Amino acid sequence: MKQQGAHPEDTEGTPDASSRPDTAKEPGGAHRDVAHIDEVEGDEPLLPARVHRPSDLMRLVGGVLAVVVLLAIAAFAHGTTSGLEQDINKGTGQAPDLLIKIAGLASSIAILLVPVAFAIERLIKRDGLRIADGVLAAVLAHGVTLATDLWVARAAPDSIQDALTQPSPGDIHALTDPVHGYLAPVIAYMTAVGMSRRPRWRAVLWVVLLLDAFSMLVTGYTTPFSIILTVLIGWTVAYGTLYAVGSPNVRPTGRTLMAGLRTVGFRPVTASREEAADAAESGDRGRRYFVTLEDGPPLDVTVVDREQQAQGFFYRAWRNLALRGFATRRSLQSLRQALEQEALLAYAAIAAGANAPKLIATSELGPDAVMLVYEHTGGHTLDSLDDEEITDELLRDTWHQVKALQSRRIAHRRLVGDAILVDRSGTVILTDLRGGEIAAGDLLLRMDVSQLLVTLGLRVGAERAVASALSVLGPDAVADCLPMLQPIALSRSTRATLRRLARERAEREREAVLEASRHSRPVRAHDADDSRPVVLEKADKKAVRAEQRAEKRAIDEALDEAREEDLLSQIRQEVLRIRPQAPVEPARLERVRPRTLISLIAGAIGAYFLLTQLTHIEFGPLISNAEWGWVAAAVLFSALSYVAAAMALLGFVPERVPFLRTVAAQVAGSFVKIVAPAAVGGVALNTRFLQRAGVRPGLAVASVGASQLFGLGCHILMLLAFGYLTGTEKTPSLSPSRTVIGGLLTVAVLMLVVTSVPFLRKFVVTRVRSLFAGVVPRMLDVLQRPQKLVTGIGGMLLLTACFVMCLDASIRAFGDESTSVSIAGVAVVFLAGNALGSAAPTPGGVGAVEATLTVGLIAVGLPKEVAAPAVLLFRLLTLWLPVLPGWLAFNHLTRKAAL
Repeated sequence: MKQQGAHPEDTEGTPDASSRPDTAKEPGGAHRDVAHIDEVEGDEPLLPARVHRPSDLMRLVGGVLAVVVLLAIAAFAHGTTSGLEQDINKGTGQAPDLLIKIAGLASSIAILLVPVAFAIERLIKRDGLRIADGVLAAVLAHGVTLATDLWVARAAPDSIQDALTQPSPGDIHALTDPVHGYLAPVIAYMTAVGMSRRPRWRAVLWVVLLLDAFSMLVTGYTTPFSIILTVLIGWTVAYGTLYAVGSPNVRPTGRTLMAGLRTVGFRPVTASREEAADAAESGDRGRRYFVTLEDGPPLDVTVVDREQQAQGFFYRAWRNLALRGFATRRSLQSLRQALEQEALLAYAAIAAGANAPKLIATSELGPDAVMLVYEHTGGHTLDSLDDEEITDELLRDTWHQVKALQSRRIAHRRLVGDAILVDRSGTVILTDLRGGEIAAGDLLLRMDVSQLLVTLGLRVGAERAVASALSVLGPDAVADCLPMLQPIALSRSTRATLRRLARERAEREREAVLEASRHSRPVRAHDADDSRPVVLEKADKKAVRAEQRAEKRAIDEALDEAREEDLLSQIRQEVLRIRPQAPVEPARLERVRPRTLISLIAGAIGAYFLLTQLTHIEFGPLISNAEWGWVAAAVLFSALSYVAAAMALLGFVPERVPFLRTVAAQVAGSFVKIVAPAAVGGVALNTRFLQRAGVRPGLAVASVGASQLFGLGCHILMLLAFGYLTGTEKTPSLSPSRTVIGGLLTVAVLMLVVTSVPFLRKFVVTRVRSLFAGVVPRMLDVLQRPQKLVTGIGGMLLLTACFVMCLDASIRAFGDESTSVSIAGVAVVFLAGNALGSAAPTPGGVGAVEATLTVGLIAVGLPKEVAAPAVLLFRLLTLWLPVLPGWLAFNHLTRKAAL
């Protein structure tokens, strides 16, 4: 079946994948007519007319940052900018008048002729798309210059205005333009059309720019900072335009490939495109072709262009930033660097004695692509082999190839299934060496061993994978890789496979538990007359306990039978059988985690907001006039909240759990939520606490989930109720407030969007199904015990009441009767701030909660001078002061094996 987007002039038909030869054809058996010499077998995928290059985005970001830095220097280093202008004016003032006039005349003419000449040259070569991009960039740059001129003239600080303008030589009462309205569009045009990538035109461009800058400076019509800002604006707008609309796709076609092969001495007949097995991860590794020749064995050709080089740029950039000594390759290589690296690795691998494809030629395919020509290897990848074909001898041969590479300090860095090729004779060939490293450190070499262990373990199991590695590398080398045996050190495709297997394993365990629970649950007797359930309280208590123990025992047995260890744990156990003293603690490879980065950014934003609010408040008189009785009341309500939190948790746990120890666990949670997001840390701690208290893991998760689900429902109902009261308390009628109506309409719109988008609908249905499979049965167990349900719901209401009263007491500690706020208003502010704090990725909701509470209290009528210190006192009592008691409780419960 043909693929969409084929190039008709480059295609002849689509050969069946199974018909592709595994070994070289006979020279005389593949001859084609000369008329077909430029044709490519196999329809190539549709090449988009335009592509969005990450390099353009990075240049756009760099240009914006440069503009910001320039304006910051102009704003805060006024003395430096003035001195620089005086020195430049003094130096240029000594230039001869004739030179000034010649430079001015030449630049004014060239600034118009050069773009026109380049446009004519591009049109002759039928490259009108670039000219259109340049015109669009020039128009946008002109608009940005007008906006910048208007901002500098009317709203910019005086220091920036002084740095970018000066009195006009023609009129001392007028100022020069901050940005040159004609120069910035010309720079944007030249950049967008790609003039800077052509050496001759680039030289002409720089000469014109320098002449224009010199003449404008000497005649006093500009300042140095104005010229720099003009260049930056033109450059930034050009790359922003290119990234927004995309650059013309210049990928070479199959005909270009055939012509390139002839330039290096080959006489190709056909070229068949090979599809990558994993397009998501291998998209930056080039397009591969199987090429037959008129007089020789076939070839394997890899074509790499600029767009493929850019694929995965942000992923590699993040890995370079976040990991320690892990990703040493540059995030974005040039084509020349990529070609040289792959060629060097191919030669180094063969010199080391490893079986690798033999590189026989390289060449450029125009300015935007290169090709690498290899001898045809043939065969099948490890991923495509059947299980019975993967013998122990093949596994050992694979390890021998890796050992040969490591003997010369060569790291492959991608030992996955599609990089291991097995030819018809059973010989293992290591392909895809492009991402490797020569003179690699121990870290990369050990990571190669751990990656191959996992790759082979996914196919043949941990026992055979480890045994084959031990037979070739020895116990010490295999044991040294255990600290690298962690998901972050593996390839992206391997991590995805491990996640999929983990989900399948968890699903099997859940199904086994539910099946055991259904079979072991006693059948409830029903009254034959009115079908009402018999009240369990009348049953014999010993029989009920015996039934519950039997049910728990059956569920535990089913869980033990269904529980499976993950592949990484199995590999560790196999290695530890040979080397019990081997280090198993995972090495710390992460330099920075995404959550840490988000937390720092969110915390900085929150701190900035709070500091801006606190700069106008005088805390000395405010604290001296504080009502310490209300401060003591706030402390009491904060302490009472931990008792309420324990009640809210135990109300959804049918098993007996010590109450005081549960209170201590909630106090320990005040320490945990400082180092983890509020919505994550508390759930994990409570689940762990219940497991240590004797509750089965599945039931512990279900109990915490039921508590969270009930808490969410109560939270929403209370928010709506108090919002309704807040909207009606100042009006004689009971009409709801506009905020409540707007919130309900927003929720309704979101629900419609979720149900109408298939992806979102599937996501929600999957999560809801898993929720009903685990949490809802647990809630049904709780409903059979009314006293537990009352305890849980009462604890939730009491918990909310304690926090609301604590915030209200904090307000009264710094306010008076004239600045009071109703309890309903305080409750709405707290509930909204708590919801945002739970959703925020920062530990304890730092930054988000403070900002929301402060803005909310000001919105309900509280002065800023009272709202800010009240929120600080509330957060001090509920977040920061409990950290030390929480740390002590956490250590105490850990020593008692309760956490």
